[in-house]
Amino acid sequence: MTYENLALSKAITRALSDEMSACEDVIVLGEDVGKLGGVFRVTDGLYQEFGPQRVLDTPLGESGIIGTSIGMAMSGLRPVPEIQFDGFVFPAFNQITTQLAKIRTRSTGQLSAPVTIRLPYGGAVGAIEHHSESPEAYFAHTPGLRVVVPSSSHDAYWMLRKSIQHPDPVIFMEPKRRYWLKGDVDFSADDYDPFQAAVVREGTDLTLVTYGALVPVALAAAEAAVEDGHDIEVIDLRSISPLDIGTVADSVNKTGRAVIVQEASTFVSVSSELSAAVTEQCFYSLEAPVLRVGGFHMPYPVPRAEEEFLPGIDRILDAIDRSFSY
Repeated sequence: MTYENLALSKAITRALSDEMSACEDVIVLGEDVGKLGGVFRVTDGLYQEFGPQRVLDTPLGESGIIGTSIGMAMSGLRPVPEIQFDGFVFPAFNQITTQLAKIRTRSTGQLSAPVTIRLPYGGAVGAIEHHSESPEAYFAHTPGLRVVVPSSSHDAYWMLRKSIQHPDPVIFMEPKRRYWLKGDVDFSADDYDPFQAAVVREGTDLTLVTYGALVPVALAAAEAAVEDGHDIEVIDLRSISPLDIGTVADSVNKTGRAVIVQEASTFVSVSSELSAAVTEQCFYSLEAPVLRVGGFHMPYPVPRAEEEFLPGIDRILDAIDRSFSY
């Protein structure tokens, strides 16, 4: 095994570099991704390493970035476009959902569109609306798109490499508030499956399900629940579409209780789908209703109020207590 301790952002940089070295068809493009190295410096050094033919600074126009990427993919390349912030993806929404997602079906399988869209998402960075959104449900609802979210440096590295290698389009959502979270990356783990959920903490009393930026928060809540005598199992979904219902159902059938946590509003969301699926598959094992914790159903607030908006340890513990009250 070959390990290296990297910040999550640098694990993404390394994944891009390694995949570009392995495959000459991989092209990185987006606003300021070249000489500047990106707003968050995630693409730092790639322009110098691979040159302006493979690391392209684009005009400020998300629809054009994705449209260009679609053309590249249909010509045999593997573009990796970056959308600078989550809330800026919507000018490209039509290109993504009505064009990119449908190319394989529209061509009856004769064409594929291996486009990996890097999308920094989420709050807790002191920003405002359009810079702190969680739009994963929009894309998960669209057939033909895969949506994945890493929570650690190891996941970020391998999830991005496997996404770029995949023949279908992938929305690769990067938890921007975890860019500086460090962790070991095992560069020998080539059998990594980005579409399989992971049990990141084993427990017997309740299943806590989350993904991306909230995995460390869920783990902290699980540790805090020990003081109340609760042994909490924590599952990192990793993939939003497809959803690994099997891993979640196996856990809930064991524990009998489930709490689902996400940054986005719980209204018509990933947690809604997962809650319904768990209820259908684990009905006779459930000791309490499946509960959900998420952002409130409102536009993202100003920075001084975001800590009240985003799920934290206290709100998760409150949901855990409510589950055990049944």
